[in-house]
Amino acid sequence: MKHLLKMMDLSTEEIIEILNLADQLKYELKHGIPHDHLKGKTLGMIFRKASTRTRVSFETGMYQLGGNPLYLSASDMQIGRGEPIQDTARVLSRYIDGIMIRTFDQAEVENLAEYGNIPIINGLTDLSHPCQVLADLMTIREYKGKLDGLKMCYIGDGNNMANSLIVGGLKTGMSVSVACPENYHPAATTLAFAKKYDCFELTDDPIKAAKDADVIFTDVWASMGQEGEAEIRKKAFKGFQINDEVMAVAKPDAMVQHCLPAHREEEITAKVFEEHANEIFDEAENRLHAQKAVMVLLMGNKD
Repeated sequence: MKHLLKMMDLSTEEIIEILNLADQLKYELKHGIPHDHLKGKTLGMIFRKASTRTRVSFETGMYQLGGNPLYLSASDMQIGRGEPIQDTARVLSRYIDGIMIRTFDQAEVENLAEYGNIPIINGLTDLSHPCQVLADLMTIREYKGKLDGLKMCYIGDGNNMANSLIVGGLKTGMSVSVACPENYHPAATTLAFAKKYDCFELTDDPIKAAKDADVIFTDVWASMGQEGEAEIRKKAFKGFQINDEVMAVAKPDAMVQHCLPAHREEEITAKVFEEHANEIFDEAENRLHAQKAVMVLLMGNKD
């Protein structure tokens, strides 16, 4: 593994390696065991999209690993004034040891990897959100003790979360059922990958998708950059909500996961959210541990 650009690039073995190391680093942190694997290393963090969890978890993670996080707002950099991303990649490769970028276009992440010579981490694009899904898989495994053989259900927009969850779930042996409105399906590349698996289902019926699920996911109906579509999307996504009716057909011990921020009474009811708040905020915490594992594997030495 040279970069983390999207879930599709990771093998099953690499996903499990990341999760195992994340578990180890979480244990060490909770027990006060130092793990300064990135001492003297610097991570540049480029943000074209605002962030709470991504910025804080990467910054904190680098400090805990003994390294230096460097916040780089795109508006303060030359890429914000038209410098090609490939030039930014070649310049930053001479200064720092890795780049995390949170942006809109997946091509920017891919170009950083192509033209730079340091590890690139996708902190989020419109296509993919691999760091979040690694944290999701880590959380499911903590609660359920395994991934293989479980059923994952996703209800909502076929966005970056849906794309990454489908790939991550299938690669780790889960069956995956996705409920989206007809015009809001996951990316064609994701569906082409998923159709190779007998244990994948795409439907427009949330109840059908949630039947016997071990874990149910959702995300906001209008992601960052789609605020102008909010009212149209509210109409399109009516009924695509995690609520008591959906939970009633899932397994009695089904988990609920949400990448946050959550819009209560839209994609999830306040009642269901609060009933599963511990799982959801454990999921948020695990962004820290999963990303630390990625950074160590890409930029340092875990031994």
